[in-house]
Amino acid sequence: MSELAPLVAALLMVLIPALVKMCRRTSQDAGTQPKLRNRLRDRIRKTWFPCVALLLIPCSGCTRTIYVPHGEPVRLRETVKDVKVWVMGSDGQPVAGKMDLPEGWYSLPMEQEE
Repeated sequence: MSELAPLVAALLMVLIPALVKMCRRTSQDAGTQPKLRNRLRDRIRKTWFPCVALLLIPCSGCTRTIYVPHGEPVRLRETVKDVKVWVMGSDGQPVAGKMDLPEGWYSLPMEQEE
């Protein structure tokens, strides 16, 4: 047993500096890859039109935007899950909670207390 301790100590004295050196953060610049860059550039040049068309199709749809003035009530079009809400507790104090707001419910702004 007494011969094992110096052997382990010597092994650790060699391994620990090697591990520390290996774990240092380093950085370097990557080498250039002109062949890969040229292949990708050629592929993009051949397929640019379908890509642009696919990107523009969703943008060309008819969209109707309606501005709702601040303070006006709105009616929910679909159920909203796990909305953080304030509800009045049995003691009359507001309590934070979560609930689902079903489709068709109206959402109103809180009245500003002065």
